[in-house]
Amino acid sequence: MESFLAPLYTIVPFLAVLTVIVFVHEMGHYLVARWNGIAVEVFSIGFGPELWGFNDKNGTRWKICAVPLGGYVKFVGDMNAASVPNHDQLETLDPQTKSSLFYFKNVWQRIAVVIAGPIANILFTFVVLYGLLMGLGRYTLDATIDEVQPDTPASISGMMPLDKIVRVDGYMVRSFGDFQRLIATSPDRDVVVQVDRQGQIIDLNVRTGVREREDRFGNTSKIGFLGVSRQAEQEDVVFVRPNPVEAVFITIDDMVLIVDRSFAFLGELIVGRGDVEQLGGPVKIAQISGEAAALGIFTLINLMALLSLNIGIFNLFPIPMLDGGHLFYYLYEVVRGKPLSQRIQEIGFRFGLVIVMSLMVFSLINDIF
Repeated sequence: MESFLAPLYTIVPFLAVLTVIVFVHEMGHYLVARWNGIAVEVFSIGFGPELWGFNDKNGTRWKICAVPLGGYVKFVGDMNAASVPNHDQLETLDPQTKSSLFYFKNVWQRIAVVIAGPIANILFTFVVLYGLLMGLGRYTLDATIDEVQPDTPASISGMMPLDKIVRVDGYMVRSFGDFQRLIATSPDRDVVVQVDRQGQIIDLNVRTGVREREDRFGNTSKIGFLGVSRQAEQEDVVFVRPNPVEAVFITIDDMVLIVDRSFAFLGELIVGRGDVEQLGGPVKIAQISGEAAALGIFTLINLMALLSLNIGIFNLFPIPMLDGGHLFYYLYEVVRGKPLSQRIQEIGFRFGLVIVMSLMVFSLINDIF
C-alpha cells in the first residue's frame, strides 16, 4: 500500500503547485482583457481533452483539461490558444462584435493584456514571500567570520577572522545565511565581497570554489564556497520579524537575487560553462515539489512562489509563442506605426514553437537521464 501511494506524494504537490501558478498567470490575462472589454472564449487549466468545465454568464468556457502542463486564455476570434487570429472568422463579423475582440483593440490595450500574465506571476511571488516573511519571520546569525580555512578562496583573497560581511556583489548581507546563499549560488565565479574590518570597509575580489552538496533526499548539486565558517552559539541566533516597510525592501531584494542568479545560470549554459544536469523540466519540478511538500507546507508555498517568479520572467523572453514574443510584435507596431505583416508573424510563431518544443524535449530528456 505504501509503495502504491508513494507516487502520489510527488504528483499531488506537483499538480497543486503548477495549477496555482498557471491559474495566477492566466487570471492576469483574463482580468485585464475583461477590463478592456475583450470577449474571452475559453479559460483553460491544462491542455487536451476537457475533464470538467462550465460556461459563465459572459459566455466564457472555464475548464480543466487532461494534460496539466500549462493553460491558456483564448479570446473570441482567435484560431488557437497562442492567440493567432482567425482571419476567415474575423472578416465575417459585424462591427459591434469586432469592438469586443482582442485583435481590434488598440496596441496599448493588447500590450496590457499580454504583459498582465507575467506581472501577475511576479506580484504573486512578492505577496507570498512578503507574507511568509511577515508571518514567520526569520532566525538570523550575524555575518561575522569566525574561521578562515587555509588554502581556500577566502584565505587567498585576504579574508580574516572577525571580518563582518557587508555586501556580496552589491547585494546587502543581513545575516550569515544571506552570505552563504549568495556564495552558494555563485560557483566558480568572480565576486566582490565587501567586509567591515574594525570599522574599515574593504572590497575583496574572490574567485569562488566549487563543490558538490548532497541534500537529505540524495540529490547532488554544485555550489560555490569560499572556505569560511561561523560558530552558531545559541545566544547569537536572533529571531527577526521586520516591520512592514522593511519587509517590502527585503522581499524585493530576495526577488532581484533570484532573477539575477537565474539569468547568470542561463548565461553560463549558453556559453557552455553551466551544469546542464541542474536544468530540469516537468519531472524535476515534480520531484522537487514532492520533496518540498515533505519538508512542510510553508516550504512548498515558498517553492511555488519561486517557480512563479521564474515562469513570469521566462514568459517575457522575446520568443514567439510566449508573451514576450507577442509583446515584441506590439512594440514593433508602436515604433513603426503599423503591425508586422501576418506572414512574418506566422513564420515567427512557427519558429517560436520549434524553440519552445525543443526546450521541453531537451529538459524532459535531461530529467530522464
